[in-house]
Amino acid sequence: QVQVVESGGGLVQPGGSLGLSCVASGSIFSISTMGWYRQAPGKQRELVATVSSGGSTNYADSVKGRFTISTISRENAKKTANLQMNSLKPEDTAVYYCKARVLTLDYWGQGSQVTVSS
Repeated sequence: QVQVVESGGGLVQPGGSLGLSCVASGSIFSISTMGWYRQAPGKQRELVATVSSGGSTNYADSVKGRFTISTISRENAKKTANLQMNSLKPEDTAVYYCKARVLTLDYWGQGSQVTVSS
């Protein structure tokens, strides 16, 4: 069993930066991949970035060069996946969700709102 909790997000002006943090606890050694997804109003949830337990990363074309995902395994049985977002655009506005994958099971966070607006 894995619990996923997100933090960060908020309101930022176009061109600004924002960070999101995701902490997974529980059976973290079973996690194969952690990732960030987003869902804008009226649209389907889409992949933003993922990082595997081996450190391989994958990004949506729309965020390549602007977003960076990183992961840290901590001694207190928690694993963190951070998403650093730079050069934000209004079209990045969405609810951002963190996901941890264990075999074929996906554990989702509650979502964090990111709004890019002047």
